[in-house]
Formats: sequence, structure tokens, C-alpha cells
Amino acid sequence: MPQSLARVLVHLVFSTKHRAPLITPAHRDRAFDYLGGAFNALDCPPVRVGGMPDHVHVLFPLARTLALSKVVEGVKKESSKWAKQHVCPDFYW
Repeated sequence: MPQSLARVLVHLVFSTKHRAPLITPAHRDRAFDYLGGAFNALDCPPVRVGGMPDHVHVLFPLARTLALSKVVEGVKKESSKWAKQHVCPDFYW
């Protein structure tokens, strides 16, 4: 039986609410590590995670079984919960 293979790489950029500079150097590495773990949990292992104080960039392969909207929703939800506990109680994407 023939099989089709595809690998879709996504460059996702999203910012903090009102582009507030909440991702400080003191929290940046931990925040990027946490984001990477959130993508891994959704079977979308990140190639690169980086960004600035007010936004992040993530390059990742999209899992074949997930819609892009579900990946973004899941990652932003989980990372927002983490950031409210570890970065700023008023943190929002």
C-alpha cells in the first residue's frame, strides 16, 4: 500500500498581551524550556525556541494528527498557567 509522507514546519510567533515586556532575562531560559516541553507533550518537538521580552518565536514540525489551532491553543494555555506562577501573576499571551 502506498504511503504519503509529509513534514510541515511551522514558524509560530506570539506576543504577550499588549506586548508587555514580561519575559525578562531572569526568566527567559526557563520560559523557553517550558515552551519546548509543552510542544514536546503535543508530539511537536521544537527545532528552536527563542524570542524577546514581549514575544516568542518557535519553529516546530506540526504533528500529523493535530490541527495547528489546537497546538497553539494547548501551548498558550499551559505556558500561560506556568508563567502566572513563575513570572508574573498578571501574565497573558
